[in-house]
Amino acid sequence: MIERRPFASFGAADHGWLKARHHFSFADYVDRDRMGWGALRVWNDDEIAPGTGFPTHPHSDMEIITYVREGAITHRDSLGNVGRTQAGDVQVMSAGSGVAHSEFNLEEGVTRLFQIWIRPTARGGAPSWAAKPFPKGERSGRFVVLASGLGDADALPIRADARVLGATVKAGERVSYVLGPGRHAYLALASGKMEIDGQILEARDGAAIEGVETIEFVGIEDAETVLVDAA
Repeated sequence: MIERRPFASFGAADHGWLKARHHFSFADYVDRDRMGWGALRVWNDDEIAPGTGFPTHPHSDMEIITYVREGAITHRDSLGNVGRTQAGDVQVMSAGSGVAHSEFNLEEGVTRLFQIWIRPTARGGAPSWAAKPFPKGERSGRFVVLASGLGDADALPIRADARVLGATVKAGERVSYVLGPGRHAYLALASGKMEIDGQILEARDGAAIEGVETIEFVGIEDAETVLVDAA
């Protein structure tokens, strides 16, 4: 089963400084048919105005992955971590038993990002934060694991039965991904246009996938995609 989810169908919030679209129920947006997908709970498509951001607030028992598409985000947390994650890079915060953090766009232009929340395999544990660059050239024509709780080498670690992957696909190029039995895949197209097993996805569309052994991707236009493979 592959269910295309058009960008226009997502929940929307406009706070002035933040324009957000919600792939799943989040905050004031509630859709009982979109409460998550396997261990994946949240996928927000955020646009953050320059000089603004999320003030300090707490989290616990959630794996929070930030994929920066444009601009940069500056992170600070109660553990003493400070870091700037720019376009093409990924940051991971394991909230564990509890952490407070802020995320601000200190750049001159708008920052655009995907924020992905995945339920951990166990509650509690010491919180942590890490970030890493993943050059798009190294993802050309293939999926690269960005974050993983499944032991993938070179990926940022998360405490979940899941992996987060990224790929860039040129027009006319074909890429495939093997999804294990009982697994759930969810993807969003960051840019471009592609075909997935006969369905056309435009930029910022999503797709929920299960019961498919091999997912086939074809670039219609040069495209960038992020995929979560979760229990």
